[in-house]
Amino acid sequence: MTRLLPMAGTALALLLAASQAQASGCIAATPGTSLSADEAAAVYDCLKDILLNGYRQGDKRWIPADYVEDYRSWSPASRYPAFSEAHGGRHLVTYVNEIGAADYLRFDESETEMPVGALLAAESFSVDDRGRAQPGPLFLMEKVERGRSPQTGDWFYMAVAPNGSPMVMDVISSCSACHQSRFGQRGGLGYPPAEARAQPVSASGSQPE
Repeated sequence: MTRLLPMAGTALALLLAASQAQASGCIAATPGTSLSADEAAAVYDCLKDILLNGYRQGDKRWIPADYVEDYRSWSPASRYPAFSEAHGGRHLVTYVNEIGAADYLRFDESETEMPVGALLAAESFSVDDRGRAQPGPLFLMEKVERGRSPQTGDWFYMAVAPNGSPMVMDVISSCSACHQSRFGQRGGLGYPPAEARAQPVSASGSQPE
């Protein structure tokens, strides 16, 4: 079991500072690289309202606001927050929308052609060597029409900062190149680690008994 220790924080007027103060009360007994499944889940339980409230703040500009508003109603793809070195050593909690769920939740290791309109959202947080947790970005992927974005395998990559601001980034070098190098055999589609995955569905779209 994770030991979550309360820490006093100073109430600040600015949203980001307030979120950081709240998050400072989410402390694990072990460093982020050593968290067990139960420990990671406990940290997420402490942070989950802070994450959602932060992501929803402000104008999303080029990112559709309903993606950020709705992603928690999608199907969870992970049973607990999984550590991802590729995402800056953060723990991720992944969701997939209704359009993409039947295909994504098979966790097929061969090339998978996701339907247009499929959306993935991954909440993130980090835990430092002292066990202190901090909110991370919300990572989003959207499958678009064939040929619309050939450089990224017809995926749009987006990210929202913990304070709700859309993040400006080079999606080729920051996102697509990594996905293609690691997961090119399945069209650049990343999955949670096997031990953290939600119950897979069959090819017919139903969960096994």
